[in-house]
Amino acid sequence: MRRGSSIPLDVEIYRQTPLWWRIWRRYRLVWRRRYMLFKALRKRRELRARRDRSNLIRPDDILCFVTLRNEADRLPYFLDHYRDLGVDHFLVVDNNSEDGSDRILLDAPDVSVWHTAHSYRDARFGMSWLTWLQMRYGAGHWCLTVDCDELLVYPYHPSRGLRALTGELDRRGQRSFRALMIELFPRGRLAEQCHTPGDHPADVLSYFDADGFTRYKHPEFHSLIEKGGVRARFFFDGVAEHAPPMHKTPLVKWRRLYAYADSTHTILPRWLNRNYGPDRITGALLHTKFLPSVVAKSVDPAHRAQHFANPAKFTGYYDILSANPDFWHENATRYEDWETLRQLGLISGDEWL
Repeated sequence: MRRGSSIPLDVEIYRQTPLWWRIWRRYRLVWRRRYMLFKALRKRRELRARRDRSNLIRPDDILCFVTLRNEADRLPYFLDHYRDLGVDHFLVVDNNSEDGSDRILLDAPDVSVWHTAHSYRDARFGMSWLTWLQMRYGAGHWCLTVDCDELLVYPYHPSRGLRALTGELDRRGQRSFRALMIELFPRGRLAEQCHTPGDHPADVLSYFDADGFTRYKHPEFHSLIEKGGVRARFFFDGVAEHAPPMHKTPLVKWRRLYAYADSTHTILPRWLNRNYGPDRITGALLHTKFLPSVVAKSVDPAHRAQHFANPAKFTGYYDILSANPDFWHENATRYEDWETLRQLGLISGDEWL
């Protein structure tokens, strides 16, 4: 069983709300999804194709959608990791990179690249751009939507690639796949570490917090919200309820009218969020945000302004990162491989073999 506490959902209170109010809330979600799709149609004008290889996409290909900016230190390993898992084609929005990320992408034969210099925050933190690409290219495909600092793992993934996983999900009639974010950090101060592009980030970021996860069900979106990790401990004084959510739905059998509502934490229609339970296969996203480069990025005012809806509220967050912190503590768990997470109950799916 996963270690940590649970925040119970008072389902009875929700059920006791008037029927008309519950219908209204469902109606609001329908219109919210329509708004997000409409915004994606508008935001498509901000994208300029630099290398469109979408004509190479075959009907059964597994696609990966990414928005990034200045990720040259992560990109080589990121692309290799997902190629090894079985991604057939990458559709990437480059948000005006200046560190050579665009050259890495343009030289890759399995990557289509769109460029934009417009605001990441105004595009729903990149999701409006990706929603347009998913509408245009993703329908009928298993689509993986991740950030460049997220590496997907799941039970037996070194020998059972995404093709085997999605085949099993298809057999079960499961159209979405859930993953818990595992925030990795080094032993020692962040900027004092050494990472070479192309190396596994976990060679540097070798530890994570395995305890203290809290979870509760969202009555409106039907998702299981999970919070915890090093950000809950270090930035929110150990109060996980105040920390950012750690659950995501990165892998979906896409249809044109689907849309992510809050990054990949929540998706609409909301029944796609019911992807948890003892009989479900679940995975993890190894979050590699805390590579040495994060310290310099956190000093950059432009970077700060683009990554939160209200950046002023998160000044303290960036101030802590700018101070080059050491997240390690004596109870930190060393990450070895997916077996580490399975033994702790953080991922599941032994029975799928």
